[in-house]
Amino acid sequence: MSSQVPMKDRALSPDRIARIGREMQAACPGFDAASFTAQVSADLPRLELKARIARTAEGLHQHLTVTGPAALDTLLCSLPPTPEAAGADSDFGLYIYAPHSAYVAAHHLHPDHLDRSFAALAALTPYFSAEDAVRTFLTAYPQQTLAVAATWAAASDHRVRRLASEALRPHLPWSVGAGLPVDTALPLLDILYADSSRFVTTSVANHLRDIARTLPDLVLATLTRWRTEGRATDAELAFITREALKSRLKDGWAPAYALTGYDPQAAVSVSPLRLAHTEYRLGDGLAFEADLTAPADTPVHVMYVLTRTEPGTRAAEKVAHLTRATIRAGIPLNLAKTHRLKSAGTAALAPGNYHLALQVNGRRYPPTLFLITNGQT
Repeated sequence: MSSQVPMKDRALSPDRIARIGREMQAACPGFDAASFTAQVSADLPRLELKARIARTAEGLHQHLTVTGPAALDTLLCSLPPTPEAAGADSDFGLYIYAPHSAYVAAHHLHPDHLDRSFAALAALTPYFSAEDAVRTFLTAYPQQTLAVAATWAAASDHRVRRLASEALRPHLPWSVGAGLPVDTALPLLDILYADSSRFVTTSVANHLRDIARTLPDLVLATLTRWRTEGRATDAELAFITREALKSRLKDGWAPAYALTGYDPQAAVSVSPLRLAHTEYRLGDGLAFEADLTAPADTPVHVMYVLTRTEPGTRAAEKVAHLTRATIRAGIPLNLAKTHRLKSAGTAALAPGNYHLALQVNGRRYPPTLFLITNGQT
């Protein structure tokens, strides 16, 4: 199954390198597609994804027979007529075109043709989102990059509008830091939050979530201001607000709950958590239940928290969404969930003692104890 193939092999395989070579040769007959494919493909097995992108970009540079703006023109001429014709089935594009923007960032930072480089990145981003490449320009030429991002925010293509937000995120994943104040792009977000494309507004929400790491009150004020402006639908603003405050909601920050419509001081009673067992193995399903009651109809945003409590180890928490619902007056709201005890990535689990607790409207309720033992089921 394709899901079992590592991402790096699905993104940039020898077949895809060969396709890049053919497309480049069609645009530039002097481009030696066979040599490019052989040299780059030979290096792929030892490289992770970002290194594969960089190696392919370097291969483009080594085999192009033109330089400067002419090379940028050739690169763009090599693209299929549309992202859809290239095979893109999402707004994000295809990884096969990630090396193209990486090539622009690596070899076209010259101040004499920045405008041409920026135009190339805007043209490339519908084929593969170019925010990582933009970061190189943001570091070298911050004012020029901020200025062009303002024009991208008004572009007709929603994927270019999204680039204006995504490329300037304070904590863009898998990319270098911006080195600018975290609220630098707020004027652009003021334009983009009412965009008609969810691809764009998702980036706006993620950008705000980055800002909220250090300036949560600014994010709260911004979201409150947007609500008064009447430019975005209530549903879209609710989406942006939830996503922007996601980390703060996990932290139990009361103002985040209040803004999203959940009273942190609501009179909610939570029954003790009921677990099927008190001992589990890695790979088991942790099934739990609880009942919530309230004297009046009460909207609740419920999360659950796994905390390792092994003596001598640093306490590590995993906070996960459980439900958003309304408790009807005097009628218990039954909650049930099975959480798979998998050990992976940042949510790695190790054998030991754990607490499981519910967090309702930001308030943490008494936990129950369970044990994870070694071994997969």
